[in-house]
Amino acid sequence: MAVTAVAAWIAMPGMAAEITGIWATGSEGGRVEIYRCGSALCGRVVDAARLRANPDLRDVRNANPALRGRKLKGLIVLKGFSGGPHEWKGGPVYDPETGDGAKHGQLRLLPGGRLELKGCVAFFCRTKIWTRIG
Repeated sequence: MAVTAVAAWIAMPGMAAEITGIWATGSEGGRVEIYRCGSALCGRVVDAARLRANPDLRDVRNANPALRGRKLKGLIVLKGFSGGPHEWKGGPVYDPETGDGAKHGQLRLLPGGRLELKGCVAFFCRTKIWTRIG
């Protein structure tokens, strides 16, 4: 019993282990890795159906022409999220499928290995549900 209590106590600080890992974005076969970046959480594109066909794809849908030459693979799409154990806030959030971004976002763990990602620009918000795959 003491071993179980110690293991639970060790897993508690920040609970980031529950959110770090690979998540399926639910569209275009996208995969994003959420990882520790300093004391915060960040996320980067690790795979997508279009990337398997062409690993050299660029961020051509970005509203900023100066950023359209960035490679999609490895592109940081979540940055500076803090909080936990079930909700994190931060930003910016970027969607390379549409080229849209938000200065602020929210991540919320849901039952069943799902993650709710919400990003808002002014009064318009978009919500996506991702599924843990690794």
